[in-house]
Amino acid sequence: MTVDDDQLDRSFAALADPVRRAMIARLSRGPATLNELAEPFPITKQAVSRHIQVLEAAGLITRTRDGQRRPCHLVPAALEALTGWIDEYRLETERRFRRMEALLKEQTK
Repeated sequence: MTVDDDQLDRSFAALADPVRRAMIARLSRGPATLNELAEPFPITKQAVSRHIQVLEAAGLITRTRDGQRRPCHLVPAALEALTGWIDEYRLETERRFRRMEALLKEQTK
């Protein structure tokens, strides 16, 4: 899954909120309904519904229909794309530090 700048913006904006991050953490353990996601938070179900809409618009979760239930599901590929983007920069930074470390070791000899 390739991530463009708009997708990155939506995803990181969605994850900027602690309630939405907690919802993502809950969904990492399996699907959950709005009521199940709302349970730990002292906010209205309407607010929880809005958080779900933001996560869905960011492509981080999907909803399915199971009779009357509309469970939310995490989209692992979306999180993998974000971590892949982060890893590119982390790995480059680590390479630079290793080169600097090697240079410093060489100079101290």
